[in-house]
Amino acid sequence: MRDMSLRCGGSGQGNHDSDKWRRTAGLAGMTRVIAVANQKGGVGKTTTCVNLAASLAATHRRVLLVDMDPQGNATMGCGIDKMNLERSACDVLLGDETAADTILSAPEGDFSVLPGNEDLTLAEVRLLQDIGREMRLRKALAPVRGLYDFILIDCPPSINMLTVNALTAADGVLIPMQCEYYALEGLSSLLNTIEQVRTTVNPELEVFGLLRTMVDPRINLSNEVSEQLVAHFEDKVFRTVVPRNVRLAEAPSFGRPVLYHDRTSRGAMAYLALAGEVLRREDDRTTTPM
Repeated sequence: MRDMSLRCGGSGQGNHDSDKWRRTAGLAGMTRVIAVANQKGGVGKTTTCVNLAASLAATHRRVLLVDMDPQGNATMGCGIDKMNLERSACDVLLGDETAADTILSAPEGDFSVLPGNEDLTLAEVRLLQDIGREMRLRKALAPVRGLYDFILIDCPPSINMLTVNALTAADGVLIPMQCEYYALEGLSSLLNTIEQVRTTVNPELEVFGLLRTMVDPRINLSNEVSEQLVAHFEDKVFRTVVPRNVRLAEAPSFGRPVLYHDRTSRGAMAYLALAGEVLRREDDRTTTPM
């Protein structure tokens, strides 16, 4: 695979070392693009995106995290200052910059980040006036897609044009869910949106999996909802369960994935287990005859 230098923005993160591409080239086949989405806020989307990216990178996979949430929490959680970006996902969506020139290296974790901040709100407003607006992210990622094994897209907590762009660019959707009543209610709306995107602009889109987050087994309702999810969605529900964990909750304030904050914590172990499940699913998908 051809080496490609990625220029950095103003946050001070260094470029990728070309040796990284050489030592990891050929570890995986086709790039898997996964949108991490749920229109309900506070369910662990950003936590999942950041920590799954770091955990997959720890297995020597080439990973790009794309921050499509105007809150920019994934960017900050990776240790990149969202207030001090020369270029951002907004510029990429609007065609003012290329993805290659905007991607940064995460300070810790050996993965790449296409950073985002509140400027994405401007991008959304401008995209509403454009023909083919839902294809902008897909087209922008096309030149760099082959450099990665996994591209994870952190979606905003709403079904808007930014989320639709993420779903159009993705081939799978990972849905983090709290095991509570209202989470089930919102899931049907998200599944309807996924189906609409699949039938109109992205026939390859599928639900990659449902991830139970912030689980407390001492709460009866949590266990009941978890059982309902498994009964209804069967093997689409990841076996890995992400528990409520203090170290996992405090890691973003230090600007690092939990794996680099406390690798022995229950949160870190859960996301390493999730990375293992993701890789096994990918192996099954690529080896199963069509």
